[in-house]
Amino acid sequence: MKVHPFIEAEKQSGHNVKRACELLEVSRSAFYARRQGIPGPRAVRDAHLAERIAEIHRYSRGIYGAPRIHAILQREGAGCGRRRVARLMRAAGLQGRHRRRRQQTTVADPHAVLRPDLIGRDFRPDAAAINTRWCGDITYLPTEEGWLYLATVIDIASRRVVGWATADHLRTELVADALEA
Repeated sequence: MKVHPFIEAEKQSGHNVKRACELLEVSRSAFYARRQGIPGPRAVRDAHLAERIAEIHRYSRGIYGAPRIHAILQREGAGCGRRRVARLMRAAGLQGRHRRRRQQTTVADPHAVLRPDLIGRDFRPDAAAINTRWCGDITYLPTEEGWLYLATVIDIASRRVVGWATADHLRTELVADALEA
């Protein structure tokens, strides 16, 4: 609650300012300083901090948020808290950028039939079992033209690539032993 308008009203009605300030526990000098429009030391410090925060934000190309700007100010020796930095950034309309949410690339079909696990989750290599157990994986790689989706099939025993395919260029190379098996 701001008490200065109440004290001003008391003054206008002819009452004693000293008594009103004592009752509301406000110093008379603070009342008169506020009445004259002189900013207090906190407001002056906030103005300097806001300028420095805007400068750091411009330097970071608008990326840094309150935690990083606060860390820079702490290294420079400016004694202020992270919440104060966040408040001043909000007042100035500054906001840091944040990473985009990770995009979900695989959505399981709820109506799909589950395939049986024929190897019982045993992925240990067995030299005598070449070309009997294969495993596959799909990954995507960023390129200048966009994403490249790559699917590979690897023999578990020899760890050789048995086949591979890309989404835009279907090509499968099978090992001659794998064709015979």
